[in-house]
Amino acid sequence: MKKYTYITLIGTVLLLFVSGCAWLRGYGKVRVVSSQEEKLILEQLKLNWQDYTIYYAGLKVGTAAGVMFDPKDDDKTLAGDTWIKVEDKDTLVELIGVIESYIYFYPRLHRILGPNDQFFGYLFYAWDYPVFKVVDEKTLYAYDLKSPVYSEADPGLLWRDLN
Repeated sequence: MKKYTYITLIGTVLLLFVSGCAWLRGYGKVRVVSSQEEKLILEQLKLNWQDYTIYYAGLKVGTAAGVMFDPKDDDKTLAGDTWIKVEDKDTLVELIGVIESYIYFYPRLHRILGPNDQFFGYLFYAWDYPVFKVVDEKTLYAYDLKSPVYSEADPGLLWRDLN
């Protein structure tokens, strides 16, 4: 009897694992950029900012949660309802500075990958869990990110002037 219980339990776990993997196929992934590459890529993103459609998540620049870079020279698109388009380099530089200031949350640059690990762009953020839903083979929908400024996760965080 014990043997059948274990077989049933293992079968159930395997079934859940396989169905869970199928469910995950409908979502994009983020993969952290190595620390050796990160500084160079961030500088390249600032220098070549016009080669990207750039968005940020947050209520305003000073409380930004993340910056998303969608390359213009490909046929893929990153979309999201709450992301705000960045129109100039000065704003981009300020946004990156804001994200870098969240030192308690270890801001990092990530590659955004879609179906079949296709490269879609970059995301620079410090906190929260980014979710990218596959709309189709060429489009990922980016859900909003929550800024660490509004988090109670670290009481030592220096709060910005929110006015």
